[in-house]
Amino acid sequence: SVTHPSYFFNRPMPKGLEGLTELALDLRWTWSHFSDRLWERLDPVAWDRTANPYFILQSVSQARLEEAACDQDLKRDLHVWLKQRQQYLQDPGWFGQEYSVPPFVGVAYFSMEFGLSEALPIYSGGLGILAGDHLKTASDLGVPLIAVGLLYQQGYFRQMLSSEAWQIEAYPYNDPISLPIIPALDRAGGWLRVKLILPGRTLLIRVWQASVGKVRLYLLDSNDPLNNPRDRSVTANLYPAGQEQRLIQEIVLGIGGWMALEALDFPIDVCHLN
Repeated sequence: SVTHPSYFFNRPMPKGLEGLTELALDLRWTWSHFSDRLWERLDPVAWDRTANPYFILQSVSQARLEEAACDQDLKRDLHVWLKQRQQYLQDPGWFGQEYSVPPFVGVAYFSMEFGLSEALPIYSGGLGILAGDHLKTASDLGVPLIAVGLLYQQGYFRQMLSSEAWQIEAYPYNDPISLPIIPALDRAGGWLRVKLILPGRTLLIRVWQASVGKVRLYLLDSNDPLNNPRDRSVTANLYPAGQEQRLIQEIVLGIGGWMALEALDFPIDVCHLN
C-alpha cells in the first residue's frame, strides 16, 4: 500500500513551500529538531501549545503561507531540510552496512502504546516511551521494522485537581484530522479496513499510517461510522477499566494488526509483542 500526503491534504501550498506537508508528516521531528524554527516562525503560538507541525500547517492562514513563500531564507532552509531528509531515508544505516545479506526482511512490532510525541497522544508512560524510542532507534539504524498500535479517540486520561484537591480525570479528544497521520490505502486506492469476526457481530477496523523516519507505524481505529455505536468506542481509551473492552482491544491489535500487515503485503520474519 502506497500513500501520498497530498492525497489527503489538499491545501494548496505556495510555490517554494510544496515540501512542507512531507516534512510535517515525518515524525522524525520528534527527535531531530532541525526544522523546529520553521514551524515556530510560521505560528509561534500554535507551536508553543501543540509542538505539532501538521496541525500548524492545517491552521495557519493562507496569507501567512504566502508571506513565508516570499522569505528567501526560509525557502532555502526548507530546501536544505528536504534534501537532508532524502539523504537520511536513502542511507542504509548500521543494519544495511553490517549485513550485505539481511538475516531477516521485516520485524513486526506490536504495542498497546507508542510514546513518540505529545502531538500524537496515544501513550501513558514508560512502556509507551520505550516503544517510541525503539521506533526512533530502528529508523536511525536502518532496521526493517514495521510497528502496529491502536489509535485512541481519547487516549489516556489527564490528571487535574479540583478546588477541593480531588483528582479529576479528563479525556481530551484526539481529532485524527489534526494528528500527523494519514489513512493507509488498500490495493484499490481506498481506505484500508480489516474485518474482525467477534461473537455475534463483525467489527470493522480502519488503518492509519504514521511515518517515523524510515519506520512505518500503523494505527488501528474502531471509530468507523460503519460500526455500531458500542463498537466505535472499542479504541476510545488506552487501558480501559472494563475487562471485556481491554480483551477486545488486544484482539484488535494482535489479530487485526496481523491482518493489516497481510493486506499491506509486508513480508514478516520476526514478530515482537511488547
